[in-house]
Amino acid sequence: MNGFEKIALTQYLSKWPQLNNVAIAAIELEFHRKELAKGELFLKAGKVADEYLFLEQGFIRSYLFDTEGNEITMNFYSKDEMVFEVASFFQRSPSQENFEATTDCTGWVLTYEKLNHLFHTLPEFRDFGRAILVKGFISFKLRTLAMINKTAEERYELLLKSNPTIFQHASLKHIASYLGITDTSLSRIRKLLAGK
Repeated sequence: MNGFEKIALTQYLSKWPQLNNVAIAAIELEFHRKELAKGELFLKAGKVADEYLFLEQGFIRSYLFDTEGNEITMNFYSKDEMVFEVASFFQRSPSQENFEATTDCTGWVLTYEKLNHLFHTLPEFRDFGRAILVKGFISFKLRTLAMINKTAEERYELLLKSNPTIFQHASLKHIASYLGITDTSLSRIRKLLAGK
C-alpha cells in the first residue's frame, strides 16, 4: 500500500450494504493515493475527467463561469465523499467545471479504466456504483427543487443543517453563489438568523 493505509476508504466502503469483505478488498486494490495542495485543481474545465476520488481529508469545491464571467459554485465535497464530474467522467467529454482543493487534501483515486474493469468483473461494484449515482441524483434533484421552491433563508438553513463544515472551509462568496444569492444577501440572512 505504498506506506499508506486505506483505513478511511475501507470504512467508507464497509458502510455500503452492496459490498462484502471480498468485494471491498478487490476494490481497494485498484485505488491509489492522491494528494492535492490548497488551490490545486483536481479537474480543470476543458479536460476530460479520468479520476474518481474518495476524499479522505480536505475540502473541494466545483465551480464554473456563467455567461457574464462570474464564478458560480456548483458543489462542495468534504471528508468521506466521492468526488468526480459525472458527465465528463462517463461521457468522456471535456468538463465544464473546475474542481479546486480549498484545503490540502488527501484521498484515493480510481481511474476510468480501472472503474470500468471493476464494473465489468465485480457485480457488487456495479450495485455500489449504481447506489452512488442514485444518491448523487437525489441530492441534485433536491437542490434543484430548493432553488425553485425555497426562499434564500430556507436554502441557507438547509445547508447549515445538512453540511455545517462548508462554513468552516468555504468563503462566504462561494457559499452565496452556491445558494444562488449575492454576498450582500447572504450577510443579511446571517445577521437576521443570528438575531433570532
